[in-house]
Amino acid sequence: MNIAAAVNENFANYSNYLIRSAMFVYALAFLAHLAEWVFGARSRVAVQSAALTGEAEQKSAAPGVTVKVTARGGTTTLERPKVVTRASASDRGIADGPGAAGGSEKGDLYGRIAVSFTVLAWLLHFGGVAFRAASVQRAPWGNMYEFSTTFGMVAVGAYLVLLALKKDVRWIGLFLTTTVLLDLGLALSVLYTSSDQLVPALHSYWLWIHVSCAIISGAVFYLAAVGSLLYLFRDHFEVALTAGRAQDGRWGDIMRRLPSAATLDKFAYRMNALVFPLWTFTIIAGAIWAQAAWGHYWEWDPKETWSFITWVAYAGYLHARATAGWKGRKAAYLALAAFACFLFNYYGVNIFVTGKHSYAGV
Repeated sequence: MNIAAAVNENFANYSNYLIRSAMFVYALAFLAHLAEWVFGARSRVAVQSAALTGEAEQKSAAPGVTVKVTARGGTTTLERPKVVTRASASDRGIADGPGAAGGSEKGDLYGRIAVSFTVLAWLLHFGGVAFRAASVQRAPWGNMYEFSTTFGMVAVGAYLVLLALKKDVRWIGLFLTTTVLLDLGLALSVLYTSSDQLVPALHSYWLWIHVSCAIISGAVFYLAAVGSLLYLFRDHFEVALTAGRAQDGRWGDIMRRLPSAATLDKFAYRMNALVFPLWTFTIIAGAIWAQAAWGHYWEWDPKETWSFITWVAYAGYLHARATAGWKGRKAAYLALAAFACFLFNYYGVNIFVTGKHSYAGV
């Protein structure tokens, strides 16, 4: 491939139009998710209906065992006990909430509309990234604008994959669409760089390998960070409940619909553990590329240093999460600190620090 190939301006313009179109549809998805949360609270009719069925849950004397007794028409049936495994320090045997829709048909309708909009927006987003790549015949992540647009696309793609796998993660939707809108808005208004060829140092097949792995790792780290942040709120809510303090109002309603603290804790841990080996490979691949480009595997360049700091932070989190004394809130704080290191490595180092990785394009 001729590295001095001319830029296809038509494809570059198509890319810009598609990214802006994706933002518009993401905004519709955001509004639909917002409606899901607003109108998804269980109505009085639903609450009264549940009361009339005589459905109640009782805790048995044996720890971790739930016995559900249902009364219908004067006949009492005893359902098979469900053993609740305590997977984390915050597992209080509290069931997951009903989700953003809150058991409401209207809320569920808005939620399904939001997912449909998200799928359409992702297709437009993917098209925008693809046309950006086609306009210069290279990987579409050679500067901060391209990295940001691709990062948002991968984050949404990972979320949609979890939904396709029948995972109950629609509660992420509102937070994800909000973040992606901010990400694309920042990319277009502050980080935008015209489609152009790369500096010679970036003309390597390692651009496809190293940076793509960094994008995938960051996208999954982001989903885990959302889980960790919501875990902290839900855990505080559950502590108040077990202490007998009333949790009413809109905030209490939102907290009741989230997964339990134990579920959120497990989700964040699994996401971080799943992608940590890929982040490790990202750093190794970067070192190999550095040796080919600069003659040294490691020179403590600011980007290299903060990538390593991020690796250490996540390694510490995973180790702490596997240690009984560091489960729960302490581990969640450490996970959020690790993700903050990732964000600083991207925004702070690229914008404010000069080094050999100064290819931000801003």
